[in-house]
Amino acid sequence: MEFTEKQVSSEEIYKGHIIDVYRDEVELPNGKLGVREYIRHVGAACVVPINEKGEVYMVRQFRYPFGRPLLEVPAGKLDGKNEDPAHAALRELSEETGVAAAELTYLGPFYPTCAYSDEVIHIYLAKGLTFAETHPDEDEFVETAVYPLKTLVDMVMRGEIEDGKTQVSLLKAALALRYI
Repeated sequence: MEFTEKQVSSEEIYKGHIIDVYRDEVELPNGKLGVREYIRHVGAACVVPINEKGEVYMVRQFRYPFGRPLLEVPAGKLDGKNEDPAHAALRELSEETGVAAAELTYLGPFYPTCAYSDEVIHIYLAKGLTFAETHPDEDEFVETAVYPLKTLVDMVMRGEIEDGKTQVSLLKAALALRYI
């Protein structure tokens, strides 16, 4: 069976600072018409910075939609569709934690909401860490916290880390490093 949907028309219904929202009419595989509303997003990168003792540098920041702080891996959006995600990962790592990495390993893409967004978050593992001062964006307020990777994996499995990109990133890092 053919699963491809073909765009018939497209309308931008909201243009924002971070996201744009579209409503498209599509031809479905059975020939009928349907509507797809979705978000276009520039993309993002996240990074699991791990030191030689197996500890990960995390950030805690207030997330407005949930009304409370969440524990997350350092992450941020790309400056544009053409920005190298590795560059964005290193930039966000430095801004949010003051950490620089000598080694960056790509762990793959993550599609956080594939039903209604084209956002792709690129996941990296960072090693060979050195430290400096944080320099977050002026509207960004973060606190750095350090945890053993095994503790973080246990927290994911107990439901104590809710953020999807953080869950996937930590589990992929643990598997890549053979921590579980």
